[in-house]
Amino acid sequence: MSHRVRARAERAMSERMKQPAMLNAFYDRLAANRMIASIKEPKHIEVALRHRQLLSGVFLLTGHIGVLKGYVDLFNEHGLPVFLHLEKIGGLSTDYHGLDYLAKTIKPAGIITTKTSVVRTAKKMGLITIQRFFLVDSEGLDNIAKSLSQTEPDIVELMPARIPEMIGHVKSFTDLPIITGGLLYETAHAQQCLSHGATAISASKPELWSAVHKLRDGRNVRQMA
Repeated sequence: MSHRVRARAERAMSERMKQPAMLNAFYDRLAANRMIASIKEPKHIEVALRHRQLLSGVFLLTGHIGVLKGYVDLFNEHGLPVFLHLEKIGGLSTDYHGLDYLAKTIKPAGIITTKTSVVRTAKKMGLITIQRFFLVDSEGLDNIAKSLSQTEPDIVELMPARIPEMIGHVKSFTDLPIITGGLLYETAHAQQCLSHGATAISASKPELWSAVHKLRDGRNVRQMA
């Protein structure tokens, strides 16, 4: 085995060994803070940083390859795990080389994607994987079950959040933590999701981030999953 190939294999092994610790640390954050800031506009980055003590992490759905590392570095400096929605970031490839660059150079905590193949590759890179699913009908539930039987992300995200009764259906065939978001306009909407078994909420409205204290109930995230 050449030195270059050996070094690459050692780096890959190192990334795989780090993932459980990173994932457990994020689970602990979810148990302490049930709110994730979903950032769709750059102007909300500073707002999220001001609320960092109330958040378990950040979902980044804005930006492009030219500014991405700066955004991620900023969140990392403030101790906020950041997850990149790969289908929302401009100029970033989701093939092996693109994800390899992401893991080694950009260094987010993990990724969000709707694609099963991307989940598989990202897990090999040592990234925490969140697979997003859209529930629009009963066929959507079947698709979730099928996808999760083929590959297992670390966390499931269900969209939209305004159908909280569906959370229980998904929990009937997976033990993975469930985050839900979309169409949340007030704290009561978020609380309904938590009451139906969601592990945490992702919200794009800063006024919900500041109301996160109302959503805490002290349960352990591993019990909620």
